[in-house]
Amino acid sequence: MSLLPLPYRTGVVITFAVSVLTACGGVPEVTESSVDTVSLVQDEQGTRLVVGDEDFFVMGMNWDYYPIGTNYAYSLWEQDDDIIREALDREMSSLRGAGINAIRQYVGVPPRWVAYIRENYGIYTILNHAMGRYGVMVDKQWRANTDYADPASREVILSEITAMVEQFQDTPGVLMWLLGNENNYGLVWSGAETENLPEEELNYRLATPLYTLYGEAAERIKRLDTHRPVAMANGDLGYLDLIVEHAQAVDIFGTNVYRGIGFTDAFDRIRDEFGKPIFFTEFGSDAFNAKEEREDQLMQARYLKGQWRQIYDNASGLSGSDNAIGGLTFQWSDGWWKYGQETGLDVHDSNASWHNAGYPEDYVEGKNNMNEEWFGVVAKGPTDERQQFELIPRGAYYTLMQIHELNPYGPNVTPAVIADHFAGISPQTDVRRAAQEGPVNAQ
Repeated sequence: MSLLPLPYRTGVVITFAVSVLTACGGVPEVTESSVDTVSLVQDEQGTRLVVGDEDFFVMGMNWDYYPIGTNYAYSLWEQDDDIIREALDREMSSLRGAGINAIRQYVGVPPRWVAYIRENYGIYTILNHAMGRYGVMVDKQWRANTDYADPASREVILSEITAMVEQFQDTPGVLMWLLGNENNYGLVWSGAETENLPEEELNYRLATPLYTLYGEAAERIKRLDTHRPVAMANGDLGYLDLIVEHAQAVDIFGTNVYRGIGFTDAFDRIRDEFGKPIFFTEFGSDAFNAKEEREDQLMQARYLKGQWRQIYDNASGLSGSDNAIGGLTFQWSDGWWKYGQETGLDVHDSNASWHNAGYPEDYVEGKNNMNEEWFGVVAKGPTDERQQFELIPRGAYYTLMQIHELNPYGPNVTPAVIADHFAGISPQTDVRRAAQEGPVNAQ
């Protein structure tokens, strides 16, 4: 039976459930008494996410673990437990120090480590299935460019999503299910490496099957798990008309947005056209100035301050669009493998792979200015024999730390309080602090 779209109207509470942690460690047994609720609540104040009986604004991070010299083929989860634990203790304590309460992880992490992160550091995982974004294995053959109209490819993807939900549905620490990663861009890009954003998206022949699959996947998840909401990770607002038509089963409009220091009309359009909360699954700035050919921590910190200010301003009850439930900064640490992906893995490459005029400090018309290997709010130190490395915070790390000291859902928070809070954050001071304090190795 097909599930009806969830209602979004004044006074409606949309309820899911998520396992809570026990004091003992490991993955607790889930019982009726150990189940908490996760709700999307919409009232006269707007829409917000609630975990248990507490409003939960997502102050999140795109997180992965690739030591210098490795690429996408490396997996932390294939290492010995003591190596995994050492890495997680260093990384998660540093994330927690910046006020991060949720991270985005792709399928592949074992459930017990999701529970470990939540239990020991209070950080939830948003679990992401790429939904064929980087290819799909059909009949033992790898198809690098997914044909979403192909029944066999669709069934493989849906089967994988089913397996994900069945594996994780009773795992403490999973906050929500996330589908895809700007798959609409993948319809026109030639491979997995980031290219220039499409200026026009007119290929409805390819896009329509993609968005019907989003709808089917969300419906399938809900048949299996009533515990958590389902979000998507779209590329900007591409094909919003198809999303409205075919993906009503998706609860949260997640989007990767790189428009510069703000998000322009994104809040209003999602509120008015889709009627669901907006969640920024990627946004940020690289820390390399392509025009001046140097690291530019101040530029990165300034953009993150401006972007998070807009997300806060549009949270429920703050007189903006009242539909922002938070976001995931892109990204935690530099990806030394991202330019070329299989070569130069021990070189911090400064080649820019795409251009974006929304970042005018280093934009020159006709030239690329976005440096994929430099988006980390922390840099990486050298890799040791155990695949461990120091984290070296940039100014943006301390900017985020200050931003997240204020919860926009907190008592007595008003637009004026938000304005005063952000006015008191100085990216210049944060860059100086980063230079003074150096690496962090908190446990």
